[in-house]
Amino acid sequence: MDTTRDLISVFGGIFALLTVASLIGAGLKWRLSPAAAHPVIDNLNTRIKAWWAMILLIGAAIWAGKGGVIALFAFISFQSLREFISLTHTRLGDHRALLWVFFVFLPLQYTLIAIDWYGLFAILIPVYAFLLLPISAALGADTTRFLERAAKVQWGLMICVYCLSHVPALLTLDIPGYAGRNALLVVFLVLTVQSSDVFQYVWGKLLGRRRLSPAISPSKTVEGLVGGVLSSTAVGAALWWITPFTPLQAGLIALVANIMGFFGGFVLSAIKRDRGVKDWGAMIEGHGGMLDRVDSLSFSAPIFFHIVRYWWA
Repeated sequence: MDTTRDLISVFGGIFALLTVASLIGAGLKWRLSPAAAHPVIDNLNTRIKAWWAMILLIGAAIWAGKGGVIALFAFISFQSLREFISLTHTRLGDHRALLWVFFVFLPLQYTLIAIDWYGLFAILIPVYAFLLLPISAALGADTTRFLERAAKVQWGLMICVYCLSHVPALLTLDIPGYAGRNALLVVFLVLTVQSSDVFQYVWGKLLGRRRLSPAISPSKTVEGLVGGVLSSTAVGAALWWITPFTPLQAGLIALVANIMGFFGGFVLSAIKRDRGVKDWGAMIEGHGGMLDRVDSLSFSAPIFFHIVRYWWA
């Protein structure tokens, strides 16, 4: 019952903030550019609409229970992996390995979460998949750029499946005095890390002067990074009441998650620049592809999971 009340409180607050943001966006559009396109305002309103859809989807998955969260992140992993592989160089000899990736290791990883088999969940991909995939590719007898191709498939599987699967894996942790409330850990992680992206965007637009790394992420600024990480860390500390952490612990854990989340987006932006594209895809209007939206989670989720598992579970 406490969990339900806390979820209603958190999502009620999110919906209130989105309502205010929607009204502000509509007001700006009406006052500044009612009849013509305005790149900044139109982009803002598009992002807000996308956030409505994403929050509703996450909320529905959490209300559906463990199966709903696992199904949602399995889909997110599949779509993210599809975007990653579509932008990497593969050849006919890789097709057998890709079948293993999409139709064996991805569903098996999430099945292990569903049946709460942590021992195999933790090593399935970084051990067994990493050994089997290059064997499978080698059987294709195509040595052209073999090392590069094998590494790309392994890297995609690690980022898009193994790392992201640690979000629903939070539901399997046995935390004394916290039974039945693990879904709130998912909410804490997602809100903290995703709010960092939003705050970095806002602070960057308001105060951004010094570009962080024009070659990798031209839109990111030092001011946006500092303001975004500090603001989202404050959000994490304010959400301590839905976690097993104290306010100080919640803030410190949020800080670690936000820093790792930034580097997740930074590393994957470097890969995009290498491939000569701005976004991983166009699935989410105003945000790019699925991987553009969860790149920060891919780096923060495993760290957050193991912090909680080691110190609290």
